Formats: sequence, structure tokens, C-alpha cells
Amino acid sequence: MSICVRAPGRVNLIGDHTDYTGGLVLPMAIDRWTEIRGEPSQRITLKSEDESGAVDFATQPTRPQEATPAWGRYVAAVRNELAHRQKVDGIAGTISTTLPIGAGLSSSASLMVAIAVALGFDGSAVELAQLTRRAEVSATGVPTGIMDQLCIASATPGHATRIDCNDLTIDHVAVPEDVMIAVRFIAHRTLEGSEYSTRVSECSHAEAEIGPLPFANLADIEEITDLTVRSRARHVISENERVTTFAQALASHDYRAAGEIMVESHHSLAHNFDVSTPTMNAAVDELCQIRGVYGARMTGGGFGGCVVALCEPGVDIDAWIVSPVGGVQRFDDGTDDVN
Repeated sequence: MSICVRAPGRVNLIGDHTDYTGGLVLPMAIDRWTEIRGEPSQRITLKSEDESGAVDFATQPTRPQEATPAWGRYVAAVRNELAHRQKVDGIAGTISTTLPIGAGLSSSASLMVAIAVALGFDGSAVELAQLTRRAEVSATGVPTGIMDQLCIASATPGHATRIDCNDLTIDHVAVPEDVMIAVRFIAHRTLEGSEYSTRVSECSHAEAEIGPLPFANLADIEEITDLTVRSRARHVISENERVTTFAQALASHDYRAAGEIMVESHHSLAHNFDVSTPTMNAAVDELCQIRGVYGARMTGGGFGGCVVALCEPGVDIDAWIVSPVGGVQRFDDGTDDVN
């Protein structure tokens, strides 16, 4: 029996740094993939076609930090989490990807979801997302939210995935055919060693003063004494509102309004949350000057990565054009057998 698993990356249309506080996000699975091909085995033996090195693990848990090469930590962490809930299947095969590494398009979450499914994960999309999120935190030490994993596990073709990260409910939001999503790569980045964990901590401080941010309003932030923490809360609260208004604008085909909301989001990420860079700011400004571009913003965790733009179809733009696709799929012997 041959095994093939394909997990997409994702671009977040709007709703950044809201998932780990239980807020709203609107990511879209894209037609760039991580693919694992192989045969059943007694061990986990995988070689990357894009990164150096290979892994050869038993199916029983070990410390992921001890794994080499570096990407092997992700394999080991998923194997460990999976072993806590079920029997782990072995595989001997290869990993390949069309996702750029460190571009903010969830290459790591895509890899981990693909690994879990290749190792025989049996459960719901939410359970798959929760397992792989725990694995990513274990592998990297970065306290990420669940947006990336849940989008990759649950996406529907032709739609973005609106997620309420408080109760993990999902709504599939149609991406109209008379609009185009473009992604421009700006700079490689990694959340390990960045200030991502600091932002998570700052949001926790805000919630200690005014309660859960998804249920707060902008008037509440005046009670926050630290001005930096107040700015972080201002972004999260306003960004949750922008997810709702952006989805409404998209549904009503009001692309100019949707584009303006994207630009507002970028300005908040740059000035209230301080996760953009001068290069990303310049790219957003440049893209917004192009005829046929409704709006643009940085996307993902920040500190580098990509900018996403909402455009008229056929606009002349130096960027990848991405399409909304479905979530992770497993094909065994050529048949579609995915949860």
C-alpha cells in the first residue's frame, strides 16, 4: 500500500495575533503544499527533498528537542502527541513542499498536519488541529495559537475559514471569483527568537486587567495602566471587529471596503502591535498604489514574512496569485481517504 498525504499552507486574510486570545481569524488554505509519500513501515523514516538530512525514529515517544536535523523536531513532536492518544503507524518515504520556508504561510503547521495524517491520525479536524498545535509548541517553545492548524485541517475549496478561536467554531466564507488574492514574499523570518512570545505575554497582562479580550471593547482599555499593553489590547479588540466587517464586505462584493479594512489592520499591526517592519510597510504602501489593488496588509506572525493583497482579477502585480483550496487530504493507493 502506498501512502500520499497533502496538506496546504495558508494565508491569513485578516485577524492576526487574535487566535491565542480566543479571538476571530479569517485564514484561507492555499494551493501550495507539503506532501508526504511513502510506504508502511515499522519505523518513521523520512527524507526531505527540500531540506538537508533525514529522520529515522521508532514509533515510541522521545524528546523532540534531541531530534536532528532541525525539522526532525516537528516529526518527533507530532509522533509524541499522537502516541498519547492512539497507535502510531510507521512510514518510510519522502517529504516535499512548494511552500517557502519562513515566509509566514504556515509551512511548519502544514508539515505537522501532514505528518499526523501520514502516521495514522484518526479523529476530527478540531482534534487534529489541537494535537498538532500542542506538537508545535513542544517542538519550538513558541506559544502559538490554533489558527494555522485548524484552517489546514478543515478548509473547504473556494472558501476562507472563519474561526472563532474561543469555542473553535468554523464558518466557511466564500471567496468570490471576481476577486484575486495575491501574496508577496518580503523576508524570511522565524517566530523562535522573535518577540512573538512577548506579544503573547503582553496580551495576557491586558487580560489580567480587563478580562478576556474577545469580550472587551475599546472603552475598557483605558483601565490598562501600561501604555504598551494598552496598545496591544487596542489591536486585538479592533482586529476582532475587522474580521467580522471584512467578511461582510467580501460577502457583499464590496471590495473597496474590504481593502480599506485590510489597510486598517496593517496599520494596527504596525503601530499598535509593533510586529511589522519598514520593508513590509513600504510593500503595503507600494501595492496600494497599484491600479486594481483594493488593499493590502502584512499577514501572519510578523517580523518578516509576506504581504497579502486583495485585487481585481488579472491585475499586473509582482506577487504569487493563490487560490482557496480544501484542507489536508490522504490518498492511499490513489483513493481519497481523508477525514
